[in-house]
Amino acid sequence: MANADLLGEYQFQPSTRYGTQIASWLLVCALLILAMIVLGGVTRLSGSGLSMVEWGPITGTVPPLNESQWEAAFRNYQQYPEYQKINQSMTLAAFKSIFWVEYAHRLLGRAIGLVFFIPFVYFLVCRRISWALAPKLVTMFVLGALQGLLGWFMVKSGLIDEPRVSAYRLTAHLALAAIIYGYVFWVALGLFFPKAENDYQHVKSARWFSFVVTGVIGLMIASGGFVAGTRAGFAFNTFPLMNGMLIPDGILAMKPVWLNFFENIATVQFGHRLIAYFLCILIPAFCYYVHRAGVVTRTRVAAYMLLITLVIQVSLGIASLLSIVPIVLAATHQAVAFALLTVSLFINHELRSQL
Repeated sequence: MANADLLGEYQFQPSTRYGTQIASWLLVCALLILAMIVLGGVTRLSGSGLSMVEWGPITGTVPPLNESQWEAAFRNYQQYPEYQKINQSMTLAAFKSIFWVEYAHRLLGRAIGLVFFIPFVYFLVCRRISWALAPKLVTMFVLGALQGLLGWFMVKSGLIDEPRVSAYRLTAHLALAAIIYGYVFWVALGLFFPKAENDYQHVKSARWFSFVVTGVIGLMIASGGFVAGTRAGFAFNTFPLMNGMLIPDGILAMKPVWLNFFENIATVQFGHRLIAYFLCILIPAFCYYVHRAGVVTRTRVAAYMLLITLVIQVSLGIASLLSIVPIVLAATHQAVAFALLTVSLFINHELRSQL
C-alpha cells in the first residue's frame, strides 16, 4: 500500500514539496489563459481581429516601428475584404488603433507559451516532475500550439470573401480555449488538493450532478461562441420576450433544419437564452442537493458561490443584450462565464471519486 502511495498520481521526485510550486505556476498560466480569452472577446467586439493579415509566428512578434512600416502594414490590410467592404474611409491612425488590440492578443498568446515552456523545462531538468504528471504537461503544451494554429485558421476565414470570421471556427477556437483553461486548472487543483476531503459514499450522486452542471456551462460557452460569430447579440435586443414574442418567427426557416441552430440568428440567440434559463433551474437545484448531501463546508461554500456567479452572469447577459452589446459589458459577461466554469470545476474536483 505504501508503494502504491509513492507511485500516486501527484507524487513528485525527489520530494512532494515541489507540488505547490508547480501548482502555483499552472495557476498563473490559467490566469493568463483567462486574460487571453477576455482579450480575444475585446478584439472581436472592437473589430480588430482582421487587422493583422499575416500570421508570422516569429516575425509577427515585432510590430511596425516607423511610419513607413506602418504605411506598408496599412497597404497590406487594404488588400483584404474588411477594408474594401467596410473600412474604405479608414485612416492610418484608425488602423493603428485596431492593429494594437489584435497585436496585444497575439503577443499575449506568445507570452503564455514562454511562461509555460521555460518553467516546464526547468522543472523537468531539475527532476521535479513525476512520470505521471509529465504527459499532462506535454498535453497542455501541444494543445496550446494547436490553439495558435486554430486561431490563425479562424482569422483566415475572414480574409477571403467576407470580412467576418467563420462562426464555426470562432466557436471551435473558444471551445478549445475553454478546454485548455479547464485542463490546466484541474491539474493545478490536483496538486493543491491531492486528497478529497469529502466521503465519496455520501457524495456520489452529487458528484454526477456536478458533472452535468459543468457540461451545461460548457454548452453555454460554446453557444456564446455562435452568438458572437453570427452577431446574434445585436438582434432581438429586448427581454424577456424577443421583440414581443416568446418564440421568435423563423427559428426553423433554414433548410436543412440543423443549420438553424448554428447560422440562424433568431435560433442561435433563442437557444442561448434557453440554456441560461435551464442553468437558472439546474444550479439552484444543485446547491440545494449539495446542502443536503452532507459535504464539507468548503464544498458547500463553493456551491453557493456558483449560484452567486450565475446571478451575476445572467444579469450581465441581459444588460449586454438590452444595451446592444457594449464592449465592456460583453467582455465582462464572457469573463464571468469562465468564472462560472472555474467554480463548477472546483466543485467537480471536491466531489471526485477517491479510488
